[in-house]
Amino acid sequence: MQLVFATDDYVVAGRPREGFPILLWSSMESCVPANRFLQHYLQRGQISSKNSWTAIGRALYDYFGFLEANELSWDDVDRDQTQRTLVAGYRDYCLNDLRQRLNTVRLRLLYVCEFYEFAFKRGWIGKLPFELEGRRNMTANSFLAHARGRSTAEVPDIMPARRPQPIKFLPRSQIHALLNAPANVHHRMLIRLALHTGLRREELATFPVAYVFDPDKVHWASRNVRVLLDPDDGHGMRTKGMRCREIFITRWFMKELAQYVKLHRNENIVEDQEPPTLFVNNSGKAFAAGGKAIERIVRTVGMRCGVQVHTHMLRHTYATHTLVALQRSRTVGLDPLVFVQNQLGHASIQTTMIYLHMINELADDAVLAYADELNDWLRD
Repeated sequence: MQLVFATDDYVVAGRPREGFPILLWSSMESCVPANRFLQHYLQRGQISSKNSWTAIGRALYDYFGFLEANELSWDDVDRDQTQRTLVAGYRDYCLNDLRQRLNTVRLRLLYVCEFYEFAFKRGWIGKLPFELEGRRNMTANSFLAHARGRSTAEVPDIMPARRPQPIKFLPRSQIHALLNAPANVHHRMLIRLALHTGLRREELATFPVAYVFDPDKVHWASRNVRVLLDPDDGHGMRTKGMRCREIFITRWFMKELAQYVKLHRNENIVEDQEPPTLFVNNSGKAFAAGGKAIERIVRTVGMRCGVQVHTHMLRHTYATHTLVALQRSRTVGLDPLVFVQNQLGHASIQTTMIYLHMINELADDAVLAYADELNDWLRD
């Protein structure tokens, strides 16, 4: 089994798809069922983001490679009850033989099951190699009435049960240490933007300088500034799934960003070669859109002050502290969970609800609004 990635000569739905995954058998013939499934997902917009192409391609490559190595046919779904289904056998191989992480196995099985549902709908197989079962989840106390109690979801019975993973976030003492650690003003402002907004690594790397302005100069009276993250506005902003969303930045911090642009941003930028992004590297160029360099910066700054941190932990920190602050402020007409969902760009509120069980760890010292706390620390 081979996994290759297409050049720009590969066209799907009339558009070139450079980097799109293609599966080949060891004979170098096309793995037609898998490739037709991938094309279907692309046309449907399910994996329009290139960041997802590699993950789903490797998931199917790993599964079909397992079948080929064991001389199994992907459409052998009519096994009797004494035999494990193909997908169950693959699951056990990943968990028991390869000892892969549970979340890795779950993600791969998700795509494999999607493939079989696609094949079943096309009439390629007479039945699915798994059954759907209802699994009940207890949710934490929610700010939303509909989120209280239990919820049931239909999932394939071969899917291993999810083990609750604690969300790691920074307590106030570590936030303070992290904000005072970087001597580099660019790194300091980058970390501050992450803590003030909960932006993803890719979003930090591509955040346009065009979004920054001085509120005083435009007579902006509101305490918060609305910023539209729009991948189609021509500024190069990239969000997950390239979905447009609106976020809030405090007026005070937006003014700080404007000051940063005026005084520091252009230090390394070569004249007439200004990139569109707010943050640039030491060569004055935009960071790569994936944000790997930003990840290294955050981890390095954390090491200097003895804090184990990565970029996504800053996102968790923003979400957890903001939920606590909004819950305690009890602003009329504002649902804290919905606000954080919109700010983070979660497609489902169920994703945002993972932060609910963390708020009890913050005790009684989180009385002030999160953004105000950050600003107060920096004024000290």
